[in-house]
Amino acid sequence: MAFEAQDNRFTTLYRALVAGLAALCVVCMAVYTHEGEGGPLHALQGTLKATLVPAETAGIQLDAAAEGAAQANDDAAASEETLTQLRERNAELTALLAQAEELRKENERLQGLVNIVGAYGVEGPTGRVVGRSTDAWNQTVTLDVGSSSGVEEGLTVIGSTGVVGQVISVAPGSCVVRLLTDPQSGAAALVQSSRAEGVVRGSLAGLLYLENTDAKAELSVGDVVLTSGLGGSYTRGLLIGTIVRIEGGSGDAGRQVVVAPNDTAAPLEELTVVLSAKAALADDAQSGSSGSGTGEGGA
Repeated sequence: MAFEAQDNRFTTLYRALVAGLAALCVVCMAVYTHEGEGGPLHALQGTLKATLVPAETAGIQLDAAAEGAAQANDDAAASEETLTQLRERNAELTALLAQAEELRKENERLQGLVNIVGAYGVEGPTGRVVGRSTDAWNQTVTLDVGSSSGVEEGLTVIGSTGVVGQVISVAPGSCVVRLLTDPQSGAAALVQSSRAEGVVRGSLAGLLYLENTDAKAELSVGDVVLTSGLGGSYTRGLLIGTIVRIEGGSGDAGRQVVVAPNDTAAPLEELTVVLSAKAALADDAQSGSSGSGTGEGGA
């Protein structure tokens, strides 16, 4: 019974406390509503906000930092993958660019070769240089065309701007060409302007010299030098080069005449073996040649 009386007292006290707090809340609401911004309840509200905001801000910052760290890890993984993909793509583009540049240069070279082949009416296989000598005593190149393409020893070989040499050996799928600049070479030549004849020979220095010309022949720097076809060693009427230096005057038997070969400015890469040249044949017919100057036979 004593415990029941005590419990009843607690219940009555609790109900009175709740009712008091409810009444206090109503009174505070009424006062807060009617008081101005400078009232005591408004001041108390500002103080509580100032106290709680830093803690709230710290919580927000902590959450943001955690989210940022997680995002940074994700970004790092994604960035590494992206960088790898970009590097691979860059390597592919670099390779494609190099290939395109190589094709552009090859097209320029072949276009020059097509032009001279068309200008002289040349017929014959075009090959790629697949080998070259490394010493000055034996200046030769190897082409990837041979007897299976109609190539024979002694045939003239031209590049994009003129004669470069002569076939000296043949295999079914390749041939060796001795260049005009080889010290052992010798091409019967004709100076276009004066019709002076001579022989163009190579040298260890890689220069071409026009020799055996008449001492009284009029020669000038800039004169064009062609193959004459004499002896049948080279096809007649094809461009060899131009005279670039003359040491000695007319009448001087010891004068030296230097001819600049046209195809030595860049490495030889594609060459055409001359099986026939319609322009040269027409020139022979007009000049009353006996036909031995076509240069389609051996050396």
